[in-house]
Amino acid sequence: MKSILRLKFMALYLIFGFLCIFTTATLTTQLVTDLLEEDTSQTMYRGATLVANDYLPSYFTDDSSLLAVQSQLAAMRLYLESSLWFVQRDGTMITSSNLENTSSPEVIEDFDPAEIGGNQYITGTYHGYFDEEVITVMAPVTQGFSTKGYLLIHSPMSTIEEKCRTLMVPVYISLGVIYLISFLFLLGFHFFVYLPLRQVTEAAKQYATGNLDYEIPVHTHDEMGYLSASLNYMAVQLKDMDDYQKKIVANVSHDFRSPLTSIKGYVEAMTDGTIPPELHQKYLKIILFETERLTDLTTDLLTLNEFDTKELLLDKAEFDIQETIKNTAASFEGSCTPKHITIELLLLPGTVTVFADRRKIQQVLYNLIDNAIKFSENDSSITVEVVEKNEKVFVSVKDHGIGIPRKELNKIWERFYKSDLSRGKDKKGTGLGLSIVKEVIQAHDEHINVISTEGVGTEFIFSLPRVIS
Repeated sequence: MKSILRLKFMALYLIFGFLCIFTTATLTTQLVTDLLEEDTSQTMYRGATLVANDYLPSYFTDDSSLLAVQSQLAAMRLYLESSLWFVQRDGTMITSSNLENTSSPEVIEDFDPAEIGGNQYITGTYHGYFDEEVITVMAPVTQGFSTKGYLLIHSPMSTIEEKCRTLMVPVYISLGVIYLISFLFLLGFHFFVYLPLRQVTEAAKQYATGNLDYEIPVHTHDEMGYLSASLNYMAVQLKDMDDYQKKIVANVSHDFRSPLTSIKGYVEAMTDGTIPPELHQKYLKIILFETERLTDLTTDLLTLNEFDTKELLLDKAEFDIQETIKNTAASFEGSCTPKHITIELLLLPGTVTVFADRRKIQQVLYNLIDNAIKFSENDSSITVEVVEKNEKVFVSVKDHGIGIPRKELNKIWERFYKSDLSRGKDKKGTGLGLSIVKEVIQAHDEHINVISTEGVGTEFIFSLPRVIS
């Protein structure tokens, strides 16, 4: 499996880093520059207003000399790191204090005090007098309620840009730390998502190729761990089903092959004269017996197939279970007489009405009584008892036969299963009877239990819903 998903996340991680750097270098830098520009302009405007109101008006009343004004502007230049121009109303330069590599004109051409407008500052080269962009603020110098001149302060944008670069250094450091931390999340994805997902994908590949023994290691209890455990459980179930199907095929093949081999052998022997005509009747009966075995096996397999394909539709109706028991027990007279077995019915007075599929329940009774007869000794009895309890009717079929070993009690419901003790007595059985019984009872959402003691006997008890009149 190619590591396409990992490459995609690495690519996304690199793109994320590029976008972070690009966004920080453009948007964040511009936002910081705008904030610094706004803050610087406000500081400059407050300084210009302070000087224009408190120091420069005295120049026009001859209270301050030009030298004093120049000294004040020089001090403000050092404080604000800006060039200061003191001009008359028409733009004629009175005095100035400039930064290095800058100069001031004698007259500002096209001087317009209103050009700054309501923004308090403008940016640019200010009529081309500067070689670089500057922030310019202007404050009027008033005397006697009239404007005598203006104080202009020009601060280089390079100063703001330098401050911005200084402020952006910790931003870039923080961004780098965040990017490294995000790499830890990428590693977490690799170990907690990608690797388990890769194992799940590998497991699916192994299962698709038929390797159901492959097991996904489960180390966590999160969704990935649950998915891995579910796939492991699915593999076990598929393997069990595969083994079960192989067992079914092997058992069916064996059960079909044995009678077919017998039938073929006897027919060939009668055809080629190996068996004389006077013995044909004897061997035809054997052939008929084997044919009945095949018929029973086919019928049972079709019945179980109805359950497996979930196509079984129960035709539920109200009927008297005791009447059904009587009719079913009467049908075994021919089987009981040769072995001198009696069937004792312990029924309740009156009718006991249940709501179930009559034909299917009759099949359950037939299989249970038939089993009881097969495994009962001669001159013994079989008891069929009906008991009402709450909203249920319990039917018990009890024999006094060979019983079932304790270790085999859980296996009797398996298809084709025959205990070692039953093999000598159940010559015609297919090993499907009890499987059909359990499937029918479970289809009715009811239960069936077995109580057995080896050498004493066996009792099967199943329940049905009672109809209360």
